[in-house]
Amino acid sequence: MQKDGTTYVAFFQLSNAGSFVNSLKGFIKFVKSRTNRNLYIVVDEVQSVLSKSFAELDIFQENTSDYVWKFVKNFHNRPYETTLEAFSKLADVWLYKEPVKRPVEEAVADILNNSLSIDVPHPPLSLGYGEEYEVIGAHGLGVALPSRPPCPRGTPLSQEQWNKYKDPDGRILNHEEVKDIIFRGGITPSLRFEVWKFLLNYYPWNSTNIERLELKKRKTDEYFTMKLQWRSMTPIQEKNFSDYRDRKSLIEKDVNRTDRTHSYYSGDDNPHLVQLYDILMTYVMYNFDLGYVQGMSDLLSPILCLMESEVDAFWCFVGFMDKVSTNFEIDQAGMKAQLCQLYTLLSTTDPQLAHYLNRQDSGNMFFCFRWLLVLFKREFTAVDIMKLWEILWTDLPCKNFHLLLCAAILDTEKTILMENRYGFTEILKHINDLSLHIELPWTLSKAEGIYHQLMSVEDQLPDNVRTIIGLESLNKPPSDCELEDGEASGHNDDSNGTDSSSRRNSTENGNVKFGNNEVSFERGLNLSYM
Repeated sequence: MQKDGTTYVAFFQLSNAGSFVNSLKGFIKFVKSRTNRNLYIVVDEVQSVLSKSFAELDIFQENTSDYVWKFVKNFHNRPYETTLEAFSKLADVWLYKEPVKRPVEEAVADILNNSLSIDVPHPPLSLGYGEEYEVIGAHGLGVALPSRPPCPRGTPLSQEQWNKYKDPDGRILNHEEVKDIIFRGGITPSLRFEVWKFLLNYYPWNSTNIERLELKKRKTDEYFTMKLQWRSMTPIQEKNFSDYRDRKSLIEKDVNRTDRTHSYYSGDDNPHLVQLYDILMTYVMYNFDLGYVQGMSDLLSPILCLMESEVDAFWCFVGFMDKVSTNFEIDQAGMKAQLCQLYTLLSTTDPQLAHYLNRQDSGNMFFCFRWLLVLFKREFTAVDIMKLWEILWTDLPCKNFHLLLCAAILDTEKTILMENRYGFTEILKHINDLSLHIELPWTLSKAEGIYHQLMSVEDQLPDNVRTIIGLESLNKPPSDCELEDGEASGHNDDSNGTDSSSRRNSTENGNVKFGNNEVSFERGLNLSYM
């Protein structure tokens, strides 16, 4: 029986599961899970938010006035596609650059807000301030955070320091100390070519020079074996292999618009674009379950630019994807988990801001979606993103430090958001406009300071906060989002292998309620993906 009451006496012939699946195709849109061959994921007649590239979300040339009305008209009938196609332009152009269209602004804003069935009720917060401590009371949780300590940045890992940590055979001694230096100040640019291979698990820290040469030879052979697999595909094979064909088409489109303003990828017939394409196609053969999802080319681009070698860039990219692969799951479970974790952290570190965001229909943290998906790739310059990534790859000072970095950025923007009484669309626009205007050293220092604030009251933190930053559980009741043990995180290795079914079955996390239908969550993600 369908929702409209239509019934079918014989919906399908009871022969096998395949006949049932084929019968459903006429009524709902779904895709087969890449990780479980027996699982089909309903996408509710819309491409996933991850099926649109960043470039696609920011291209069209139409009369702005006509397009706004078209958007309003089409939103109810095609909410997902319409939002994916137009929301970034609405926020950046019509809603804010053409004040004469205020009635349209209100109509669009109302539609967007009403499309989210997110209910995050919070009682009023009681804030008391002392000379050294800020006493926070919310949901019966009292946590006294001391003043945020200054955390000055250090100098980059130098060639002299790097040589000091090598033994005569080339092994890296005390690699934890090396990581600490990298966390404090990054890596001297001339050393990145070598050190990134260790940070991204291409080379083991305890390997000798000879062992690394042998490893590179094996990895080179393995790479070209996989590359030969897709290059030797016949036209008939491609015609009969729709999944492969679709991924190849996505890669072709994305490569032609990835970092084309960067000198390394600019111009026509650029050979580096061919390398970018070849590496991504080979990764499809390496990990066909995950395949290729738009956004991955953004992660590979700086690595290839640095390595200038297909083989080295490929295996470093593999190591990077091992850390963030859950960001690209088709059910977006990893992204959902991180957004919930970010809200949980913010409720502890800055409940006043968290409460304000809730009242503005932004407690879902969807506006941070782009930050997390490609690990701030669009927020910093090419120079800064290399430094930020190598710092995050150290996994210091704690698990999920990238979420503390988000909290630090929001702390910097708190006054602007609250004093201007920004609502849902204004918050989204303001966060998007921060791109390339965030000061990296200051933000890193603030994020580390927030970490030390939390650690100073370690025994008072609820278990869900402790879990996020990698502390053992004390079996205390959580204050906000209920997070299951092992819940996916897009940044840490230990997030891989998580039972995603347990996450999908959870429709409500503490005070952040996503409703019985996850469509509302998906729609909110679409609004933030720009």
